Amino acid sequence: MHVSDLMNFLLYFCVTVPMLGVGIYFFMLTTPYREFALLEDGGDGLDARKAACAQAAAYDTGGKVLGLGMVLASAIFHSLGIGDVLIWGILGMVFQVLVYYLYEIITPFKVRTEIPKGNVAVGILSAFISLTAGLIMAALIS
Repeated sequence: MHVSDLMNFLLYFCVTVPMLGVGIYFFMLTTPYREFALLEDGGDGLDARKAACAQAAAYDTGGKVLGLGMVLASAIFHSLGIGDVLIWGILGMVFQVLVYYLYEIITPFKVRTEIPKGNVAVGILSAFISLTAGLIMAALIS
């Protein structure tokens, strides 16, 4: 291993990890419910409804994080430089939010009300949709 390999690793790591954090923050700004508050309230497991709310929020948020992670991983693999990773990362964030709102529009229920009510099935489906969107976008990067 060369020093330049280590420097590249550190550069990409120092760009993509904060981008993941920004992505999480961006996702949370665009949803009407407060994911971390739901997670914290349901963390003790004593109240079944609060625990279900926490699970639904965890699935929803986790799916978005993994979906964006797939986009970032593909961008790193296919990029010509750090600028490509930044552009694809930003597009990945926007794409995940658009997919969330498309999911909101095409389903007969409202995701924004079901997750805070503790509908775990909606949270799981939201996670799978986010993962699928991330996988498709990751494949499109070349």
